[in-house]
Amino acid sequence: MKQDILEMLSKSSTTLSTQEIITNFVVALVLGMVIYISYRTSHTRVTYSRRFNVSLLMLTMVTTLVMSVIGNNIALSLGMVGALSIVRFRTAVKDPRDTAYIFWCIAIGICCGVTEYIIASIGTACIFVLLVLFGLAQDNLRYLLVIRGARQSEAAIIATVKEYYRNKAVLKVNNSTLDTTEFIFEVPQKIVKANKNEENITEVLYKLENITAVNLIAQSDEMR
Repeated sequence: MKQDILEMLSKSSTTLSTQEIITNFVVALVLGMVIYISYRTSHTRVTYSRRFNVSLLMLTMVTTLVMSVIGNNIALSLGMVGALSIVRFRTAVKDPRDTAYIFWCIAIGICCGVTEYIIASIGTACIFVLLVLFGLAQDNLRYLLVIRGARQSEAAIIATVKEYYRNKAVLKVNNSTLDTTEFIFEVPQKIVKANKNEENITEVLYKLENITAVNLIAQSDEMR
């Protein structure tokens, strides 16, 4: 009985031919290139990592290779799980979308490894369209208005900012010394865009007395 169970576990129920293996890798390569183009097209951040994008293509091919080896062999699948559990990945994922791309590559590799080309193709087409469409959407940026000047101008600064942004600017930080003061206001993106045709807030503030610096910073997830 024990011998029969071992033979059943070690015996693969499917044997891929050379043509099927080549087809698996060709389809994986084509769909991997679609993922590559999708990541390159929908990427909206400041830094674009071409090496990471190439790694996505390689991940698709490697997953296809692993699935082609495992097939329906239970013993090999258990051994592969045990081997992969030893590996510890320390690479930090900066963009949550990168995690979705990694799982996308793994899923395509699994589908190609078991010759499920239709599922892989339809899934890739749907995900490609969604990621490209949502990738074109801009981030909801938060603008920080940083103002430095003399301490006696505090009241004038606050009144000017509130009037310019129609009381929509929120005071976040107020740092002051005996002679100087610093304000940090958070301004919604829609308010900044609504006032783009008016006089610049920088010019308005510099008309006040004792203003030394005015900075308007667009804050996104990349800035900590």
